[in-house]
Parts: sequence; C-alpha cells; structure tokens
Amino acid sequence: MEESTKASENESSRAHAPDYRPFMAESERVPERPTLDGLEKTWTRRWADQDVYRFAGNGSRATVYSIDTPPPSVSGHLHIGHVFSYTQTDIIARYQRMRGKDVFYPMGWDDNGLPTERRVQMVHNVRCDPSLPYDPRFSPTGQPTAISRRNFVELCERQTAEDERSYEALWRRLGLSVDWSRTYTTIGKRARRLSQSSFLRLFAAGEAYQAEAPTLWDVGFRTAVAQAEVEHRPSRGAWHTLRFSDGVEVDTTRPELLPACVALIAHPDDERHRGLVGATVRTPVFGVPVPVLAHPDAEPDRGSGLVMCCTFGDLADVRWWRELGLPVRAVIGRDGRFRPDPPAGVPAAPYAALAGATVHTARERMVASLREEGALVGEPRPVERPVAYYERGEKPLEIVSGRQWFIRSTEHRETLLARGRELDWRPEHMRARYETWVRGLAGDWLISRQRFFGVPFPLWYPLDANGEPDHARPILPEVLPVDPASDTPPGYREEQRGKPGGFAAEPDVMDTWATSSLTPLLVCGADDDPDLFARTYPMDLRPQAHEIIRTWLFTTILRAESETGSLPWRRAAISGWVVTPDRRKVSKKSGSALTPETMLDTHGSDAVRYWAASGRPGVDTVFDETKMRVGRRLATKLLHASRFALGFPAPSSVAVTEPLDVAVLGDLDAVVAAATEALEAGEHTDALERVERFFWFWCDDYLELVKDRAYGEGRGAESARAALRTGLSTLQRLLAPYLPFAAEETWSWWQDGSVHRSPWPTTPGRTNDDRADNAGLVPVVVAVLEAIRRAKSQAKRSMRAPVAEVLIASAAGEQAALTAVEADLRAAGAVREFRFTRAAHGPMAVEVVLDAE
Repeated sequence: MEESTKASENESSRAHAPDYRPFMAESERVPERPTLDGLEKTWTRRWADQDVYRFAGNGSRATVYSIDTPPPSVSGHLHIGHVFSYTQTDIIARYQRMRGKDVFYPMGWDDNGLPTERRVQMVHNVRCDPSLPYDPRFSPTGQPTAISRRNFVELCERQTAEDERSYEALWRRLGLSVDWSRTYTTIGKRARRLSQSSFLRLFAAGEAYQAEAPTLWDVGFRTAVAQAEVEHRPSRGAWHTLRFSDGVEVDTTRPELLPACVALIAHPDDERHRGLVGATVRTPVFGVPVPVLAHPDAEPDRGSGLVMCCTFGDLADVRWWRELGLPVRAVIGRDGRFRPDPPAGVPAAPYAALAGATVHTARERMVASLREEGALVGEPRPVERPVAYYERGEKPLEIVSGRQWFIRSTEHRETLLARGRELDWRPEHMRARYETWVRGLAGDWLISRQRFFGVPFPLWYPLDANGEPDHARPILPEVLPVDPASDTPPGYREEQRGKPGGFAAEPDVMDTWATSSLTPLLVCGADDDPDLFARTYPMDLRPQAHEIIRTWLFTTILRAESETGSLPWRRAAISGWVVTPDRRKVSKKSGSALTPETMLDTHGSDAVRYWAASGRPGVDTVFDETKMRVGRRLATKLLHASRFALGFPAPSSVAVTEPLDVAVLGDLDAVVAAATEALEAGEHTDALERVERFFWFWCDDYLELVKDRAYGEGRGAESARAALRTGLSTLQRLLAPYLPFAAEETWSWWQDGSVHRSPWPTTPGRTNDDRADNAGLVPVVVAVLEAIRRAKSQAKRSMRAPVAEVLIASAAGEQAALTAVEADLRAAGAVREFRFTRAAHGPMAVEVVLDAE
C-alpha cells in the first residue's frame, strides 16, 4: 500500500499518500451492469495498440527482469498443460513489471525437428525423399506424395507459420504479457546463424566431434536420438532359454539377435559360471564360437545368470562391447529390418531366413529354428519389461552404428554439477533431478539427426577420386547462416557437387535441442546485439516443466558454460504437470489433453488463469473446472465490488481516521507484505491465497460494515470513502497479475493508464500509533458480525431482519474495540442495542436476541 502520512500535526490519523490519482471524477466511466463478457477482446486489442508490455531496453541491467520463456514445439495445438505453466510465468512477469522492472519477456516457437515434420506428414500426407528434384509448382493435394527435401522444408515453413499464428492468438487471449515484437523461431535466420556459429566454435575447440559409434535409433523416423530423449515403456515380451554348446543355457528376451552375439557375460562372483569364464562356446543354429567373459554389471539373479552380449541389443551391450574390446556383428539396419547379408563369420544359410525381416518376424523365425534344432529349452515365458522408446516414437529403439556428431559433456560432469548448485531452484528439491541426470550420463550428447527440417551442420566434405567424402577434412563456410544442401562451399562450383574431386554436403541436421539450448544467447543478442546482451544476460528466470530438466535445462547450462563460462540464468522455476484425477499426465501424446479454447470459451481467461495459479511450483495439479468456476466468481466479484466502492462520492482528502478503517488497512498492509514476499520467492500460489482471503473479507464483511457510514457526511464518512478507495486501489493491483482483464477493466473506471504499469502496492514501513492501537480489531468485529448472521440464518430470517439486542461477554480490550466500532456493527446487523459484560476468563461469548416475528 501507499506510504502513510499524518493528516495534520495535531490529528493522529492514517492518511495514505497514494501513488495513483485516487479521487478523480469517474462517475461516467463506471458501467451500470459490469460484466466479464467481451473484456478479453477489448483489452487484448488496447494492450497491443498501446504497447503496454513492450520492453524499453534503455536502463541498466539492474533495472531489467529477463525471462527465458520456453518456446513450445509447433506440432499442432497447444493444450491445457501449456496454459497452466505459461500462466504461472506470466504472473511473475506482471508482478516484476509492477515492481518497476523493465521486463524482457519474449516468446519463441520451437518450430524445427521431428514434431514439426510429423505434423506436416500427417496434415499433408507427404513424405520427404531427398533424391527427388525440387518442384517449384508443388502444392499438396492430400494424396500420398513423395517430395524433394526443399519442397518438404518449404511445406514445413508454411505449416509452422500458420500454426504459430494460432498459438499467438491463444496466448494473447490468455493474457500473456509478452513483448510480441521480440518473437523468435528456432528455425529463423538469427537462430540458424547462432546455432551454426556456436557449433563451429565448439568444433574449433574440440568440444564438438564426429565419430562412428553405436547410437540409439528410431526405426520409424529413421534417425538417431539422444539418451535424454528416451523413455521406457512397459512392453510385453517373453523369456526364451537358449542352449549353447556344452549344455550352457542362456535366458534372453531377444532370441532374434543370436546371429549378432559376440560373447556371453557372467558376474565375476557367480560361482555357477566361474569355471566357464575364459572358455569358448558355440551359438545354437549358427555354430559361431563366442567367449564367456566376466563383468560386474551382469545380474546373477536374472535367469541363468549368463547374458548374451550382442551388437547391439541395449546400452549394456554397448558398454560391454566398448570395455571388453568385442567385435561388431551388426544385423539390424536403419530401416529396422535385418540386413540382407550376414555379418562376418556368421554362416549365410541359417541367416537367410532372417534377411529383410522385421524384428518381430525375425523373432518368430528364430524361435522356430531354435525349436527345430532342439536348442529352445521349454516354452517362452511371458514377461512385462521396460523397453526403450524415443519419447515421440511408436516403435522400440534399436542400436545402430553410424557416423554421428557429439558435444562433449561427460568430461564436464563436475563443472555442470557445480553450476547446478549455484542455480536458485524453485522448488529446491528439483536440483536432485538435475544432479541425478548429470551423474548418470552414459555418453556425450548426440546432436545429429538424419532428418530434413532443422538447422543444418555448416559443413561440406571434399570428395576423393572415387567420390568418397573425406570426413577428416571438412570444408567450413565463410558466411552464416548456410545450407550446405543448396549453398556452395568456398573454392568450389555448384556443378562439382557429388562429383569425384568435388564436394558433398553434410547430410544431417542438428537436434532441435541443439538450437533451443541456445535460447538465452539467442534472445539476448549474444551474436548480434551487444548492448541488449549487456542489459539482459544472464537472465533472471528460466521457467520450465520438470520432465525436460534432463534436456532443455541441462543442455542450456552446458552451452552457456562453453559460450560464457557462467550460468545462463539466476533462477529456475520448475512447474508440475496437469494430471487427471487418477494422476495421469494430461498431454497431446496420451490423447487426454483438453482443448484450451473450450475452457476459455466456457469460463473465461481470468478464470482459467486462476486455476493455473492454484498449482504450486513443481507440484502436479489435477485439472479442475470447479477451480475455474471459483476463479470466474472472483473476477466477477472484483467488478461488482469495484463498482460498489466507487459508487460513493469521492472524499475530499486521503485522511483515514476511524478505528475500523485504520485496522482494515493495517491488515491489508500485512497482506501486501506477505504477497510481496511470496512472489519474490516465486510462490505465486501462496500470494494468491493470502490476497484472495482478504479480498473476500473486504467484500463480504468490510463493505457491509462501512457502507452506511460511507453514505453519510462528516469525518467518519470521509474516512470510510478514503479507506474504500485506498483498499480498492491496492486490491486491484494485488489481483492484476492473476486476473489481468478484470483488474484492468475496473482500474480503467477511475484511473489513467494501465494497472499493469502502475506501481505494486507497498507498506508504510513505519509504526503508526493508530495502527498499533487497532491491531486485532478486525477479528473481534468479524466474530460478532458472524454471530449475528448465524443467528438470523438459523432462525431462517432475512439478513436485514432487525436484532433486538446483542449480549457480548468479553475481555476489557475486546470491549473497548467493539465500543469503537459499535455504530458500524449496528448498521451492518440491524441491531438496536448492544450490552457488554466483562468475561472472567475464556473466549468472547456473543448472544443474539432477534425481534419477535
């Protein structure tokens, strides 16, 4: 609230020196029947026209509050989970703006990568074939069509532009106070230039490298994926017991990988197999000799205790292959089918049954061959086990060897852990998720993808006399951004593309996280706006969901460390999920996502924002339309209470002199202090609960208590009117981050400018004698008022029914307080007489005697 001063030298009073125009003539601006209908459209347009949320960018770093807003994937439609988390960020942005900060709050779209490609494929029924020529007249017809890479990229660009317009319309309707003039995309020219220049810096420093290595592979999308993008889903399978030579039995759920077997692994302490370690056995069906080796990661209590190590069944196979120096016998190709030819050393005849088959078919055929040879012990035993999938994929991942690009991360583990400890986590326990991920890194970050719509690696390779690329001598660009698939490298001509002695483009694109991990550097202008960078970086806030700590948050810290040697932000605010009543995550992928437009149509933006604000940081929140109805009621009440408070004549001064008014504003000071403290800590829910609780008291009790006096004349009426307007101004501003439309509407009835650019309420900051004298008055008054109302309700009387007398037994202090506000209580309760007695001990007792009917 505003600074308080004394009305005069000889009058002890609470007079708030306002930071707004408190008593302007507003009678013609207060509507007769206020409504929430139409407010979103009205104020969205006015905010845009007046640039209410534009970042000025003319102050020092200390005056700026910068937010690294998550760029949502452009993959169709936003869902209610987006509304939930982005609203929570907007509450903080609005609060900081009212605290006087120049809020740097851009919005971006993560519009490249697999999600976008999949949407384009589904919407337009097309697939990309890079071998096809570009067709400048191509237009999708909806019929299944193969198109060139360039046509596919252009179609992706058109589709994302359309989707981004609908995203922006939804965000504006929700009331996000974003500076839309600073919108960016992760496929835009600035993002491509920064991504490519950052990659080249990493490459020059040896932090980015290419290697021929086994990688997780999605056979549906036909691309490598990173460890961070893997999720394990329960899948049904079967244990098969295979008999190798010499009666050695091995349990496996993947018998089809038998031709890829390169060793059997036992735990070194497993007594059953100690005599076997170092020996050689032969595989069934194929008769290939494989060694029996020991490794501490083998699980002796799993099946027979012996494990097939294949090329490659899972990440354990990769680790054993690397650590034990095993050969490679790859059998599964990038299309998810068994390769046409057997690996070296594997006989062709038995392998022929598997060649070209899918994994499922190969498994059936392999089991049939084992059964026919008598090498299948018993029958397969059903089991449900976790199987690795790409988080957006529909088929289990395979592990396929190939040339890929990586960014070093495992060797920076300790530095990354130290940075995590420097970061202010809200809530703090989310740091454990980050540390668990960093400690559990299985390898460096794989950033190459065998896809089309992404930021290309800015490299070409010289071709030797046989037309083979020399990957050890990449050709670097002179100007960025560049598309090696269509641009020509320095010193070459386009007609040399793909020719012996000419050049070939790097075919892969960067993982979308390789671009979005640079968002703080991108939006702050690291490469192209040093002045903006100095004012905004490191950023103040990174809001995001907890499931992408291992991807977006981790990779952003990694890239910031390599580029700036510091954290990219000061605080990470981690949101929870929106879940169904049975605690399942609401998402597009699960099919349980609810349409935000439907919720906004039904309840309105302020109501949906109120529900979102009820979710605490880091805590999963149940989707609850009941909360939205409560939010709409709160917004509606703000309209009606504002109209009521402004219906009294404007007071001639700001002097607040009456005990009840002083006490109520004193309690409001405490609310301001508590809400401010909570919002500074990022606890938006705690702040809302405190403000809302006071607001309902103010509407239901205080307005009733004071209205008769406010209609009157004299010092008491002036005090009531001044207190009402002081309280109204404060409450409108306290609720503005949560209910921006209702708050702006009611503020406009009596104030100039936007409530969202007005100062956040402050507390007096010094002891006021009257405030101290009236501390504790409000609970006593409310207790008496509630007793009167309860008596009328129990008697089924109108709240306006007269009361003959109210008998109060109370302590001396309570009696003095009630005597000071007796006139207000008489008016509010229609009481003819109060009688006071001294209570010997115990709480205050109130007896209400109603008039006879």
